[in-house]
Amino acid sequence: MAKNRENSPASPAGRSSHSPWDPKLPPVPHALEDPESERMERAGASIATEMEAEIDAELAAGEEISTDNLEEVLEKFDRESRTRTIAWQPMAWAVTAIAVAFSLYHMYTAYFGAPPVLVHRSLHVAAILVLCFAIYPAFQRASRSRIAIYDYVLIAAAVATTLYMILNYADLVRRGGRPESMDVIMGVVLVVLVIEAARRVTGWALPILAIVFIAYALFGRNLPGLFRHRGYDFESLMGFLYMTTEGVYGTAISVSASYIFLFILFGAVLQRSGMGQFFNDIALALAGTSRGGPAKVAVVASGFLGSINGAAVANVVTTGAFTIPLMKKVGYNKNFAGAVEATASVGGQILPPIMGASAFIMAETLGMPYQDIAIAAIVPALLYYLAIIAQVHLRATALGLSGISRKNLPAVAEVMKERGHLVLPLLFLIYMLFFSGRTILFSALLTIIVTVIVAMFRETTRMSFGDIIAALADGARTAVSVAVACATVGIIVGVVTLTGFGVKLANAIVAIGGGNLFLSLVLTMIASIILGMGLPSIPTYIITATMAAPALAQLGVPPLVAHMFVFYFGLFANITPPVALASYAAAGLSGGDPVKTGFASMRLALAGYIIPFMFVYNPALLLQDTTAFEAGRVILSGITGVLLLAVAVEGHFMTKVPWFLRLVIAGGAVMLMSPDALTDAIGIVIAILGIVAQSLYAKKQGEFSIRNI
Repeated sequence: MAKNRENSPASPAGRSSHSPWDPKLPPVPHALEDPESERMERAGASIATEMEAEIDAELAAGEEISTDNLEEVLEKFDRESRTRTIAWQPMAWAVTAIAVAFSLYHMYTAYFGAPPVLVHRSLHVAAILVLCFAIYPAFQRASRSRIAIYDYVLIAAAVATTLYMILNYADLVRRGGRPESMDVIMGVVLVVLVIEAARRVTGWALPILAIVFIAYALFGRNLPGLFRHRGYDFESLMGFLYMTTEGVYGTAISVSASYIFLFILFGAVLQRSGMGQFFNDIALALAGTSRGGPAKVAVVASGFLGSINGAAVANVVTTGAFTIPLMKKVGYNKNFAGAVEATASVGGQILPPIMGASAFIMAETLGMPYQDIAIAAIVPALLYYLAIIAQVHLRATALGLSGISRKNLPAVAEVMKERGHLVLPLLFLIYMLFFSGRTILFSALLTIIVTVIVAMFRETTRMSFGDIIAALADGARTAVSVAVACATVGIIVGVVTLTGFGVKLANAIVAIGGGNLFLSLVLTMIASIILGMGLPSIPTYIITATMAAPALAQLGVPPLVAHMFVFYFGLFANITPPVALASYAAAGLSGGDPVKTGFASMRLALAGYIIPFMFVYNPALLLQDTTAFEAGRVILSGITGVLLLAVAVEGHFMTKVPWFLRLVIAGGAVMLMSPDALTDAIGIVIAILGIVAQSLYAKKQGEFSIRNI
C-alpha cells in the first residue's frame, strides 16, 4: 500500500487525474505540468506515507487494495465516476479549457455580479451539458478515449439552447410565459438533453422520475381522486420548463450556479493542496493507538472529507482504500469494517461547516441564512458521530483489539508542522461565513484564493500553475453531476409546483397517519428513504423537501425541523438495504457480503435513525427557540442516550451484557433521547440501574475494571 498510495486513486493527496478523489477529466496537457512541482511532491511525501511502510510490512499478503479494484468498485457503485479520458491531445486541451473557463466564469460572477437570471442559469446549464456529453460516454461499452459523433450533436444542441436564450432574452421576458413555436422547440431540446445527461451521470432512476412527472402534468386530468388536476397542454408545459425560473432554471439550478459550484471548486483546490492527506495523517496521529484505532481514524477522516466533497460513495472508496485494510488487520471482520467506512462517509453531509452542498439548497428553499442551517446541524451531527465512535470502541473492547503501535504512527506535532497550515483556509471560511457579514459567494471566492496562498507556505503543499489549472478543471468536472441532478430535479419540482402535487401528497400522508404526528413521521421517513434510493444526495433532498416535508408542516412541525428530518433520511438511503450504495461500495473494498454490510451499517447508524425524531419533538436539539439551560439539558441527555444505546446495541460493557440488561439499558437510552425532563429523569434512573447491575455482573465474572470499558 505505501508504495502506491501517494499517486494512486486511494490517495487524496495524489495528483493523478484518474482517482476517485481526483476525478477523471481529460488530463491537463503535459505542457502545463511542472516538473519541479512533481519533484517536490515526491520529495515531500506525507508523514503518513513514511510510516505506512512499517504498517504494510505487518499487513497480510493480499490485503492491499489495488488501483484496478478501486476503480472497478467506484464505477460499479458510483456512476459519476464512469468518465472518459480523451486520448486525442488537442481535444483534451479543448475540454480542459472549457472546464477552466467555466470555473473562472463563476469566480468572476461571484465578485462582479451575474448577468440576468435566466441568461446566467442557461449559461450554467449549457456549459454543464457540454462537459457532460464530452466526459460521460452514452453507454457502458462506448469509447472511453474519444467523443462520439452523436455527442458532438448533443453538445451543439446544448449550446443552441443558451444562445437562443441570450439572443431572445428580452422577447422571452416580454412574452411572460406564453411560448411561441421556437420557444417550445427549445424547451423540448433542453428537457431531452437534461434527461439524457441525468441518465449518463446518475442512472435511470432520476430520468424515469422526471418522465413520470412530465406525463403526470400532461395526463393528470384523467386520474381519479386526490391526485387529479386540471391538466396542461404540451406547449404550455415546455414553455413553463424553459422560459421561467420555476422549471429547469429553478431554485436548484440557481443554487448550483452560485454557492454549490464555488464550494465544489473550493474542495477541488483543497484536494490539490493535500488536505485529504492531512485529515488521514492527523486522524492517525490522534486516534491510531487507541483500541480499534483504524476504525476511529476512518470515522474522523471520512467525516471531515465527506463534509467537504459531499459524495458518499466516492468518499468510501477514497478513505476506505486506506482504512478498511487496517481495520481488518487489527481484527474487525470485513462486514463491520465496510460498515464503519460507509456510515462515516454518509454522515459527512450532515456535518458543518460545509455539509456537502445540500445545506445551501436548504437555506435557499427556506429563505434562511446558511449560518442558521449550519448551527442547527451541529449537535445532531456530533451525536451521530459520537454514537459511531462509541460502538466502534465497544466492539474493539469486546474483541480485545488493540490499536497501531505508536512507533508506526506520525506525531501530532510533525503532522501539524508538515500540513497543519491547511487548516487555516477552513478557519478563514468559518470566520467569513459566521462573523464577517459578507455574502456566501464572496466568502467562498475569497477562501479559494486564500487556500492557494496558504498552500504556498510549504513545498509539500505548494501548487504549481499546472496544479491550479487542474484544480479549476477538477472543480468544473465535479460540478457536472451535481448540476445535472439539479436541472433534472427542476423538471420534477416544476411539475409539482404547477400541479399542486406536493400539497396533495402532504394531505395523503397526513390522512393516512390520521393526524398522528409519530405515525406521519414514520411514513415520511419511509417515503424519504424510498425516494433517496439510488439517487445522489442533492436531488434526494430537493425531492423529499418538495414532496414529504409539507406533510410535517401541516402537523405544526417548524419548516427547518421538517427539512432536516427528510434530509437525514434521504441521506440514510445510502446505507439502508436493499439499495445501500455506500455500504455496497464499502463491501466491494472489504470483500464482505453487501447485504450484511448494509445491515451492519444500519446497526452502526441506529442513533442517526433516532436523532431526527428527537429534534422533531424537541427543536432545542437544533438550537432553535431555546434557552441555554434547555439546550444544555437536551444535549447532555442526548449524549448520555447515544452512549447507552451503543452499549445496548453492541452488548458489551466491561464484559458481555445479558440480553435482559440490554433491553433495560436500551429502554433508558430511548427515554433519555425523548423530549422532556420527565422522560430524562426516568431514563437516568433506568440507566443507572442497568449500568450498576452490569457492573456487578462484570465483577462476578472477574472483568470489573476501568480498562475493560
